[in-house]
Amino acid sequence: MCKKLILASGSPRRLEILRAAGIEPEVLVVDVLELTADMPPCDLVIANARLKAEAAAKLKPHSLILAADTVVALGGRIFGKPKDAADAAHMLNELSGRTHSVFTGVAVYQNGSITCGAAETKVTFRQLDDAEITAYVTTGEPMDKAGAYAVQGGAGRFVQQLDGDLDNVIGLPMRLVSGMISLAEFVESKNA
Repeated sequence: MCKKLILASGSPRRLEILRAAGIEPEVLVVDVLELTADMPPCDLVIANARLKAEAAAKLKPHSLILAADTVVALGGRIFGKPKDAADAAHMLNELSGRTHSVFTGVAVYQNGSITCGAAETKVTFRQLDDAEITAYVTTGEPMDKAGAYAVQGGAGRFVQQLDGDLDNVIGLPMRLVSGMISLAEFVESKNA
């Protein structure tokens, strides 16, 4: 029998990434006030992932907990999830024809301590025109995504170059996660 991993996130994308690796975590959505302070994006995502792991640990203190936070950064500015359609269009306009970084912070709580790390992937968008930005925003897909896009969805066609791990851009850098915890003990057997 495999151990149960607690995913402290309501992100369907993080859940999909874990399921693709054969892991069926218990999902625990925690309500935390995420930091938006003026700090480097790498530090920000680690701090927010830690907050989520700490909140989940209060509810499940004897569990192995995985939490994450993702932001998009360009020229010293951080792009979280858009507030509305106009904000999403503005973000996509800013990213158009430029290279930006996607940072995901990961926090793992186990046996009373938290280990943190972060991954960065550089993404270059081709030049986007107003009509395709409007059409994409109208789909609603950008509304709950950092940077207002889903690389695994309709925005995949915007990407000209990707330097780093795709799963980091989607929201959970599995190479980093597997370096922090042994995922093998959480893989569900197909024969069980």
